[in-house]
Amino acid sequence: MRSLFLACYHYRRLASFPRATEAAAPTSGYEPWRRYISTSTSKVLPWEASSCETLLRKIDSAMKDGNVEEALQSFGNYKKLHGLPEPQVLNSMIVSLSYMSSRRWLQRAFDMVLSVHQINSNLLNCGSLMKLALALARDQMPVPASTVLRIILESGKLPDVDMLSMVFLHMLKSQVGSYLVSDVLIETCESFLDQVADRREMKKLDPIKNSATLFNMVLESCVTFKCIIKAQKIMELMSLVGVVADVNTVVIASHVFEMVGQRDELIQMKRSIESLTSLPCLQYYQHFYDSLLSLHFKYNDMDAAAKFLINLHQQRKPSVFCNGLQKQSAIQIGSGNLKTGYRIMFDPGKVDRGFILGTESQFGLVVLTDGNLLHTEKALAKLIVGCVKSRNMHTLSNLFIMLHKEDIEVISLRDVVNACIQMGWLHAAHDILDDLESAGIQVGIASYISLLRAYEKENKSEEFSGLLQQIQKISSTMDDIHTNSPFTIKNIAKIVKDEIPLTHSSLFAALAEEMKHYNPGEHLTLEFNNSILFFCKAKMMEDALCTYKRMREQNIRPNSYTFCHILCGYSSMDMHREITMLWGEIKRRLEYGELDVDRDLLDCLILDFLKGTSS
Repeated sequence: MRSLFLACYHYRRLASFPRATEAAAPTSGYEPWRRYISTSTSKVLPWEASSCETLLRKIDSAMKDGNVEEALQSFGNYKKLHGLPEPQVLNSMIVSLSYMSSRRWLQRAFDMVLSVHQINSNLLNCGSLMKLALALARDQMPVPASTVLRIILESGKLPDVDMLSMVFLHMLKSQVGSYLVSDVLIETCESFLDQVADRREMKKLDPIKNSATLFNMVLESCVTFKCIIKAQKIMELMSLVGVVADVNTVVIASHVFEMVGQRDELIQMKRSIESLTSLPCLQYYQHFYDSLLSLHFKYNDMDAAAKFLINLHQQRKPSVFCNGLQKQSAIQIGSGNLKTGYRIMFDPGKVDRGFILGTESQFGLVVLTDGNLLHTEKALAKLIVGCVKSRNMHTLSNLFIMLHKEDIEVISLRDVVNACIQMGWLHAAHDILDDLESAGIQVGIASYISLLRAYEKENKSEEFSGLLQQIQKISSTMDDIHTNSPFTIKNIAKIVKDEIPLTHSSLFAALAEEMKHYNPGEHLTLEFNNSILFFCKAKMMEDALCTYKRMREQNIRPNSYTFCHILCGYSSMDMHREITMLWGEIKRRLEYGELDVDRDLLDCLILDFLKGTSS
C-alpha cells in the first residue's frame, strides 16, 4: 500500500511538468529534470547552461585568446542554431578581426560583413565598419575597403571624415584604389547633400565642408591617372557642399583644366588670383602659371603667350610666406550666365602643410628663382617655334623690346638670333635683327656676321647683299667693331675682334626638341571641344552633335575628351539610348586606331549603362 502511494505521488509530480508539444516546450528532453533540480537547489550548474550562452562564451573566450579559427567556428554554429548574435557581439568580432595582421582574417571579416548586410544591415555599427575599411585599405585591399564604405553610405549613416581621410590615403597608393576612391567620394558628398533638406540643416555639411585636404588628395590622384570626368564632378560637388578651397586646390584644378583644354576657366582664375592685394605662397602658384602658359602654347596663341611672359616678369616680388590674412574670394568655373557654371570659395592664404605638391612644375615652363616667377628655356623655345611656324616674328621681337625697356635682362638676344640661324631659320633671324635695330637695341656684330655667312653658305645672294649693305650702314654705331676703316666684306676678319664661331647652345637643343613635338592642328581640336562642352553643359545636345559632325567634316580628329563631354551631356539628361549609340561611335574610332583607350571614359560608360538598366 505504501509503494502504491509513492508511485501515485511521483506520477502526479511528473504530470505537472509541461509536455514537449506545448508552446513552452523545452529545448532539450532533459529540461524537466533540470527544472526539478533547479527548484531544489536554486542554481544552474555550469555544464547545464543553454547552447546560446555556451556558444557566446566560446566566441568571447576564443577572441580573447586569439584563437580566431575557433571563434569563427563558434560564430558559424551560433548563426545556424540561433541566427545572428547581438550587435555588440557581432561588431566586437569585426573589430577584433580588423586588428589581425593576416589578410586571411581580414577577408573573413569582410565576408562576415557581407553576410550580415544581406540579412540585417541594422546590426552593423558604423565605427566598427570604418575600422575594418581602414584595415583593408592599409593591407592594399581597395575593392573590399570601398565596398565596406558603400555599405556605410547605404545605411544612411555618414562616415567619420578623419577616418575616411586615412582610408583614402592608403587606397590612393594604387591605381585601382584611386579609381574607387573618386567614386566613393562622389557618393559620400551626395549622401551628405541628401541629408540636407533646407538651409537650417546646413550644419550637417560641416565635417566634410572643412576637409579641403580630403578633396585635394583625391583630385591629385584623378590628375595622375587622368580621371578627368570624375575630377570635374568632384569640383562641382565641392561647390555644392561649400568646401573652401586652398592654394593646393587651385593648383590641382589648373592641371585638370589644362588637360581638358579649358583655357577660359584658367584665365578667369588668374583674374581672381591677381585681384588680391598680394600673392602669398608663390611657390605653389608656380604650377598654376605653368598650366596657363602651356594652354597658350597648345592654342597656338603666341600673342597671349608673349603677353603672359611680359606680365610674369613685370610682377612685383611678393611675399613667399603664407600669412593667412587674405580674404576669401570666389572663383567662377564655367559660364555664370547660363547657370551651367559654379563657384568655389577660395582662401588664397590657406595651405595645408600636411599635403605637399611636387616642387617641380608639370610642364617645365615656369620656375621660381629668388622669389620671382620666371620662364624657362623650354618656354622660350616653344614661343620661338610657335612664332616661326605662324610667321609672327613681330610678336617675338616685341617681347624682347618690352623686356629691354623694363631693364629685365632674362633673355640673351644674341643666343636667340644665333639659335635661329643654327636651326636654318635665316629669315626669322633677320626679322628679329631688323626689329631690334629699329628699336635702337644693339645685338652685336657677331650675329650679323653669322647670318651673313649662313646666307653665303645657302647661296642666297640677294639676301647676302642686302644684309652686307645693312651692316655697312650700322657698323659705325656698333661697340664691338674696333676700326675706323671702311667696312667691306674683305676686311671682316680684321674688323670683328675675337670672333667666336657658332656653337650648339642649350637653346638650340631646346628648339630642336620642341620641333619634334610641335602640333600645329592641336588648337583646332581644343576649340571644337570647348564648343561641344559649352553646348553639353547647357543641355543643347543637338548643337553639340552638329559641332561634332562639323569637326569630322573638316577632318579634325576628336580625342577622348570630345566623347567625355558628349557622354556627360547625355548622362545629365538620362538619355541612355543615345549613350548606347555613342558607344558604337567610340568603338568604331577605337577599331580604326583614331582614338586612344581611355579608362575614365569606359568607366563612366559602364556606370551609365548600369543606371540605364536600373531605371
